[in-house]
Amino acid sequence: MSPPAGSRFVSGFVSILGLPNAGKSTLLNRLVGMKLAIVTPKPQTTRTSIQGVVNHPGAQIVLVDTPGIHKPDSLFNRRMLETVKAALDQRDLLLYVADATRRAAEEDRRALEIVKTARTPVLLLLNKIDGLKDKRPLLEAIESYRALHAFAEYLPVSALTGEGIEAVLSAVVSRLPEGPAYFPPDYVTDQPERFLAAEIIREKILFATREEVPHSAAVVVEQWKEAGDLTRIAATIYLERESQKGILIGAGGGMLKRIGTAARREMEAFLGRRVFLELFVKVRPKWRESPEFLNAVDWRSMTGPEVP
Repeated sequence: MSPPAGSRFVSGFVSILGLPNAGKSTLLNRLVGMKLAIVTPKPQTTRTSIQGVVNHPGAQIVLVDTPGIHKPDSLFNRRMLETVKAALDQRDLLLYVADATRRAAEEDRRALEIVKTARTPVLLLLNKIDGLKDKRPLLEAIESYRALHAFAEYLPVSALTGEGIEAVLSAVVSRLPEGPAYFPPDYVTDQPERFLAAEIIREKILFATREEVPHSAAVVVEQWKEAGDLTRIAATIYLERESQKGILIGAGGGMLKRIGTAARREMEAFLGRRVFLELFVKVRPKWRESPEFLNAVDWRSMTGPEVP
């Protein structure tokens, strides 16, 4: 993408931050115009940073979605928090996404202490306004966040319906510096297809299971073969306990089959080709506390060494 001679073109890197379940991934998908990040009602759905590129008239915005800022209670969660902190480095702008239906809480104060270390302008996006019947809670939410940080702007938005999205884009573009287009116009994300396929499987697990199973699941794409119009994918779901394995597989394999069918259908729609999907379930006790396991699994490319 080359701007016309003499015209002003802006570009920059913008990180999306906030507490779990604030709607960060829904916002990324809405801004980019396609599903890049999985979305579920469960906290900590996003486990790594996900990049999405928005080509706007006269501008290119490189967005980085991040895991929800939370209290790290395991090695895995501490690594997720490090991912958040890395997303603060050398950014042109930060978007802090908050739930407009509630006031700022102690968790927000702690999260904003981390955000403040970047010394980068922050826009407050008060999300989920589609759930408000009147503006009083919104005004109260704005005042509660104003007391915690001097945001550059306060923007009501609904990532779900798209309300306020154009205002967000305008506010971002107006604050970006002049610069080149970092990526070609057909570039959308840094996430390889293997990673996106693994995330689709994990999303179906999150929707289908409850209690400790969803966050004890790690998905690794072991094989990816393309032949004609068919893609053969083999993926392994790692869990921490044998009891979780039984729940995930279900009676007669019914639960795993439903997860696989739902994942395969979404993969076919995403890839635009037929998919043959095989799912395997293995137990890896306490994998969230295992440096060897976490180092062996490349969450983005799924091309790391064989998992122990």
